[in-house]
Amino acid sequence: MSLVSFRDIGVSEPIVQALARRDIHLAFPIQTMVMEDALAGRDVLAKSKTGSGKTLAFAVPILERLEKGLPKPSALVLVPTRELCVQVTEEFHTIAAARDLRVAPAYGGVPIPAQARRIERADVLIATPGRIEDLARRDMVRLDAVRILVLDEADRMLDMGFQPQVNAIVRRLPRDRQTMFFSATLDGDVGRLAAAYTRDAVRHEIEELKQTAERIHHRFIPVNASNKVAKLAEALEEKGDGLALVFVRTKRGADRLVTRLANRGITAIALHGDLPQSARAKALAQFESGKVDVLVATDVAARGLDLDDITHVVNFDPPEDDKAYVHRVGRTARAGRSGTSITLIMPTEEFDVSRMAARLKLEKELEASGIKVQPPSIVYTTRRGAQGGVLARPRRR
Repeated sequence: MSLVSFRDIGVSEPIVQALARRDIHLAFPIQTMVMEDALAGRDVLAKSKTGSGKTLAFAVPILERLEKGLPKPSALVLVPTRELCVQVTEEFHTIAAARDLRVAPAYGGVPIPAQARRIERADVLIATPGRIEDLARRDMVRLDAVRILVLDEADRMLDMGFQPQVNAIVRRLPRDRQTMFFSATLDGDVGRLAAAYTRDAVRHEIEELKQTAERIHHRFIPVNASNKVAKLAEALEEKGDGLALVFVRTKRGADRLVTRLANRGITAIALHGDLPQSARAKALAQFESGKVDVLVATDVAARGLDLDDITHVVNFDPPEDDKAYVHRVGRTARAGRSGTSITLIMPTEEFDVSRMAARLKLEKELEASGIKVQPPSIVYTTRRGAQGGVLARPRRR
């Protein structure tokens, strides 16, 4: 799909100009696909990965459809993490002034009274499910005037166990509303949730040609206990001026790795769930600005991290499964750029990583590291033969 201007897809001149001041002139495919239906007030199901431009796909129509002076909040955007809540709020702020509308975030880890005061004045509320449900139960926010509901990264909200809170929030909303549902998948539980929350929704999907982004260069590096940190340091020194996101398995491991990198002259900062919100916000600000260009994070802490300037993703500890690998490396190669994924592999990890690489069609990249490629795991199913015997049939997965 060729890129077109926001003006050409029905966006008003004030918002077109606000986007232009951010040097945003052309709409990404998901924005073009969704815009007409979203502006018309239809329910929308959109399948699109993180980094595809989906925030503006719902931010622009929300701001176009709301008017100053309506009961507050008039729109509610639910997101799975504090970090994504902050990022989506900032995205809204840059264009909300064009419509003289107020936007406020609501997430855990900060004092409730001050947050509630900001929410009272907000036309658009960006919130994590746990915090907004807590505020609603305390009667510190009313949701009966919400005209537009957006569920952003709905698949992650389910993965993180937020469905009970989301269900409770939806019950507080008017039935006569517009609902927009954005997710990396619309199958299984996510699809059933989407069907329950929407009415006659228009479905839009951007299909990926491969499970992993085509613009990512995948590298696998064999290491051992004595040289693992040294190999990581070498990779970070080779990356140039880009931002590097390093994944580790545990919170303690993140802090320990930051110290070990510092001993080698590499400044890094940790991001994990044990940090207070102020420290998390500071870490993200330093990383986003490039003041510190290496962020060491756990999977949970990195959920919702959406930055276009990450050039390298390093799996210091390999991911648990294929899905986690795809999610991790998807943090790079954003907005049409290329990126590099590096996975460090201990001898005891070679077998599992090799099978994962085979399933993700990364055999050539793995072989380049000198590690033997293992076939994908095989599960045996059975079917009954014509005479009643049981025949084994291997099924690859």
